Amino acid sequence: MKSLKKFLKSKKYVRIPLVLTETNHFEIAAKINGISGRFILDTGASNTCVGMDKIEFFEMVSEVSDIKAAGAGATEMETLVSSKNKIQIGEWSKKKQKIVLFDLVHVNQALTSHNSLPVDGIIGADVLKKGKAVIDYDKKCLFLRIK
Repeated sequence: MKSLKKFLKSKKYVRIPLVLTETNHFEIAAKINGISGRFILDTGASNTCVGMDKIEFFEMVSEVSDIKAAGAGATEMETLVSSKNKIQIGEWSKKKQKIVLFDLVHVNQALTSHNSLPVDGIIGADVLKKGKAVIDYDKKCLFLRIK
């Protein structure tokens, strides 16, 4: 039987390494608008998110949003939304990516209190679905399909 890696490669998937943190989260490197950042991979997050404090860093244009964010013990957080961003994870990329912006202070406090580094954002299910993602938990890698 073919290995998962060989099988997915034959189906035009690219392999992206993941780092398991002290908090048992997978961390992933990604670029938004050509700028590198550190992100948590979160299959339970419906949207890809970036911290409000990173809007200028990632050269994002934002607008008011009706979306209320919730997670990691916080609910009903105000958000902004930024459309038309380019996201790149390894060799996989997507133009016109909508990204939700909200205060990630509570997330980063939880991470740093457990000896993990703070993150710039969260890669959510929206990106994972677009990339037809396959996660290999044993080998600590993500596969995304290139069209």
